[in-house]
Amino acid sequence: MTSSSIISSENVDPRTPVLVGVGQASERIEDPGYRGRSAVDLAAEAAHEALADTAADVNALAGAIDTVAGVRQFEISTPGAPAPLGKSNNYPRSVAGRIGADPARAILEVGGGQSPQHLITELASTIAAGEARVALVFGSEAISTVQHLSKTESRPDFRERIEGPLEDRGFGLKGLMSRHLAMHGLTDAPSQYALFENARRTRLGLSREQYAAAVGELFAPFTKVAAANPHASAPVERGAHELMTVTEANRMIADPYPRYVVARDKVNQGAAVLLMSVEKARELAVPEDKWVYLHGHADLREKAMMAREDLSSSPASATAARHALEVAGIGVNDLATVDLYSCFPVPVFNICDGLGLDPADPRGLTLTGGLPFFGGAGNNYSMHAIAETVQRLRAHPGSYGFVGANGGLMSKYSAGVYSTKPAEWRSGRSAEIQAELDAAAGPEEALQADGWATVETWTVKYGRNGARTGIVIGRLEADGRRFVAQVTDGDIELLDLLATGEPVGSRVFARSYGYGNRVAVSDVRMEELDPTRPSAFRDSYEHVLVRREGHVLEVTINRPEARNCLTPEANAELDEVFDAYFADPDLWVAILTGAGDKAFSAGNDLKYSASGKTVWVPKNGFAGLTSRRSMDKPVIAAVNGFAMGGGCEIALACHLVVADETAQFALSEVKVGLVAGAGGLIRLPRAIPRKVATEMILTGRRIGADEALGLGLVNRVAPAGKALDIARELAAEIAEASPTSVRVSLRVMQETEGIADTVDACTRPSESLDDLMVSEDMIEGITAFATKRSPRWKNR
Repeated sequence: MTSSSIISSENVDPRTPVLVGVGQASERIEDPGYRGRSAVDLAAEAAHEALADTAADVNALAGAIDTVAGVRQFEISTPGAPAPLGKSNNYPRSVAGRIGADPARAILEVGGGQSPQHLITELASTIAAGEARVALVFGSEAISTVQHLSKTESRPDFRERIEGPLEDRGFGLKGLMSRHLAMHGLTDAPSQYALFENARRTRLGLSREQYAAAVGELFAPFTKVAAANPHASAPVERGAHELMTVTEANRMIADPYPRYVVARDKVNQGAAVLLMSVEKARELAVPEDKWVYLHGHADLREKAMMAREDLSSSPASATAARHALEVAGIGVNDLATVDLYSCFPVPVFNICDGLGLDPADPRGLTLTGGLPFFGGAGNNYSMHAIAETVQRLRAHPGSYGFVGANGGLMSKYSAGVYSTKPAEWRSGRSAEIQAELDAAAGPEEALQADGWATVETWTVKYGRNGARTGIVIGRLEADGRRFVAQVTDGDIELLDLLATGEPVGSRVFARSYGYGNRVAVSDVRMEELDPTRPSAFRDSYEHVLVRREGHVLEVTINRPEARNCLTPEANAELDEVFDAYFADPDLWVAILTGAGDKAFSAGNDLKYSASGKTVWVPKNGFAGLTSRRSMDKPVIAAVNGFAMGGGCEIALACHLVVADETAQFALSEVKVGLVAGAGGLIRLPRAIPRKVATEMILTGRRIGADEALGLGLVNRVAPAGKALDIARELAAEIAEASPTSVRVSLRVMQETEGIADTVDACTRPSESLDDLMVSEDMIEGITAFATKRSPRWKNR
């Protein structure tokens, strides 16, 4: 049925969903009568307002609610997020209890600004299917109050413990966060949206000044709306020039964003929407002039940032907006009101671009004032937009209103089209469209970027102290792969180019490290600022002991007070040591052990990780070994005590293992919420029977030295305290053989490891074998054998 079809409320399916009540609550700490309410209190007040807005019996309405759905606050949207004043263990039921409701179903939605519209669409569908009759959706934030009162002596306690089932859908962060992006400083929304913004400016061919003017002109009308909104957190009207002029109060956050055009999250706001079936609305005597129908809807998701073909737009968001209008059977010109999610300018521009909507459209693009001015009420902003839309549509019966709700990094978009005009529930094609979007090709990403590249987009982050951090997304000239990088420390020329010039298309030189990719203005400048480290031994190390005995190198992890757990600095030293070992022709065998008798290594230093410091490992992996691609000289692990987690992974990466009879091996990561990501998940099933390996991986079970020997994980078991001595004996045996033959043997084993067919592996041509045939050591070995003397190896 199209919007032009004539239908009356009497003729609609009794299960048709209608919005019947909306409510908002807010307070500012500087206002008279400020009460310092919690997020639960604000949501409850908004819910009360929504019930009262129906003009029906509030108590009867509360008793009829069978479903409540809560939008997550920021403090429950990410793992480990702080809640300084405490929080409810069951936010939806806490709010329900405040209004006298006892619903059968309580939902805590995933995070993201799409949540309000998505929940309304979902529950409207549930009502239309007859699986629910009355649903209350709400959300709130009290970030301003929490920050204000947590500094006072009379801190309130916002903790609540509520019984009852809860459908907790989790954080919903898949595809929105990655360790790789975080490693490059992309942990905050402004810097990531700035990358999209600058990409769009480049696509349009606008100068910095032209684009700044466009942003100011876009948001100046938003401030006028916010100034007239009693719920706005920053009700101040500002002009376009003022919005984009950098001052002490309007400092630059991330180029091109000064503070005034960035979403304001320090708010105290709540909003709620009550929806039910037409049948229930009649039963509860809700007047028909309160009814608002959801005519169109769409929910789509964009690819992860680095997988998008074009960083200047979000096709999924624009497609969602178009499809919602398509489901409603109307065009953009039929809309009376529009509210576009506006955490930053680019999500607004993106929808305008996709719908052919003029940013200066006289209808306006916000009903609230937008996130930088009304307030970015966490994930719940669009609930306020829906509440405002409902009120406007009731005042102008038969008109249409559009709400666009954006989540993540222009990642998740939910759109709704509303009207008081009666319309039965209409299904959309979001799932079908999503499949088409998912099938679209995207660029290949280079996690480790090395060589000349061109800038695709960029931003510069500004600290309060004036410090600048340049971030670039670029394409490698060699193969076109996309990468992210930070500007190398000290490259002021490149920082200045990013901050004031036109960097897109500029050539930069990239180099990868364990802690991420770096770019400089040229290869020469890169080498000046960060000279290539020679593969040589230092005189001393902070976390490692090195001993050289003839052709054998002994390396000791020297952190016995921490069970030889490894920090980034310790890993970096081990990486440096093994670089030197593999480059030194006079060293033929290496032994790695741990100081003391308690542990070989208990793996990653979890205390260091929990400290909030940056965690990284060298490109060659844990201990400089677990990701080292070429290991053509033997490394023996002398395991004394525990080889747990990463320690076990180090042992697995070694060619040979000698274990003290007291040694214990385990991939224990699952016991602390981690996985054996430094090779354990791959190497253990290849080293021992797969079923046994799977059990160890999934349970964290420890095995002793004798069991490890029986499984083939260990080569030799030594008496207690003698692992290093036996490892030295094994190293001496190896050193008696031709170092060239040992090296070639390891190379061929590595070259053929991935070839399943035995004959194919045996007949594979190898340059290593060709090199052996002309080596001095082969001639020496044959000559020594023929003359019955000991060979004198030269390792060449």
